[in-house]
Order: sequence, then structure tokens, then C-alpha cells
Amino acid sequence: MIRTLALLLLALTVPLQAQLVETTFNGKKVQGTVIDGDTIPWVFLDEILVMDKPTFTDVEARKRYLLLRRRVLKVYPYAKAAGERLDSLNMRLAKEKSARKRARYTKKYQDFLEQRFEAELRKLTRSEGQILCKLVYRETDQTVFKLIRQYRNWLTAVGWSVTGSWYDINIRKEYDPKGDDEDALIERILLRSFAMGELKERVPLDVNGKLQPRR
Repeated sequence: MIRTLALLLLALTVPLQAQLVETTFNGKKVQGTVIDGDTIPWVFLDEILVMDKPTFTDVEARKRYLLLRRRVLKVYPYAKAAGERLDSLNMRLAKEKSARKRARYTKKYQDFLEQRFEAELRKLTRSEGQILCKLVYRETDQTVFKLIRQYRNWLTAVGWSVTGSWYDINIRKEYDPKGDDEDALIERILLRSFAMGELKERVPLDVNGKLQPRR
């Protein structure tokens, strides 16, 4: 619909004496317009995200924002890796019928959670750890507690939950950028970082390897 309207508006702006032709652009056939002997191809540009710069009421607000931004940029790659590994696991499990191979694939994800994810989480500060838990939910649609319970075991998940509570980290915490002010700011930081190339966003895939829209 949007493309149809764009073509209609473009056609209305073409001078009456202009000639519509078929031409090539970057090796592809496209429509074009001949104006005063010059052929001008019609090219649809990719969508771009325009983000307004954050504004601050005082110096402390700016410091808090920059600190939050630094933490988000630090922990997002871990959440991204957890989501990518989970996508890969789900695609393999969907195609594999052998119980032994399915167990082996699941064991690899368990090893990832234990050897990399758990190890890195222990190195983070309380604030970084809580942000990571939120971003894991963003990338997997599951809380850290649910991931550990499902791919390790319930007892380990409970142990993580108790240990996390000692450091004021809630691994059952969900990510809610529409209802939580800090989460909304984290989302803006992420979108701006993706647009500026500071972070590479995970592409969510379904069990068939096709692009899956975010919830």
C-alpha cells in the first residue's frame, strides 16, 4: 500500500513532457524517467530509523544515562549470544527425531549456559547483571530463571535465584520497555546503538530459520 502510494505521488510529480522508460540500476531493471535527455531511475531507499538525541535536566541525569548506556553496551553481546544459541538449538531440535542427538544438542546449550553465560554473569556488577537478565528476556522471550530450569534443571535455577537475591539481582525479571521507565530508556539506547553501528542486533529466527518478528 505504501509503495503504491509512493509510486502514485511520484507519477504526479513527473512533468508532462517526461517519458517513462525501463532502465537499469545496479544491475537490476527498474522504472525510470527521461527528463531533458537524462534517464533518472526510480529507486526505493531502505527504511531508516531516526532517533532524537537524549536530553537531560541536569548533570546528574546525564551521568546516570551515560552509566546506563555503558552497562547496556557491555552486556548486550551476552544476551545476543544466548538468543542466537537458543535459535540454533530450536532449529536443530525441530529437524532432529533421534532422541540421542536431541539430548546431545541440548547438552551443548547446557554447557554454554554453564561455561560461558554463568561464568560471565559472575564477573558483572549487580546493575550489569540485572540489565543482562532483562536483555536475555528481550532476546529469548524467557527469563533467565526459566532458561536455566528448562535447559539445566529446576534445582540449579532455584540456586541461581537464591544467589542472585543476595546481590539484589532478580533472574525472574522480565523486560518491559512499554511499562517500565528504565527498560524504555534501555530500549532507546539499544535502538540508537544499532542505528549508529555500535552494536549489531540479533536477527530472531523461528525453527525453520525464517525471520521472526519480535513480540
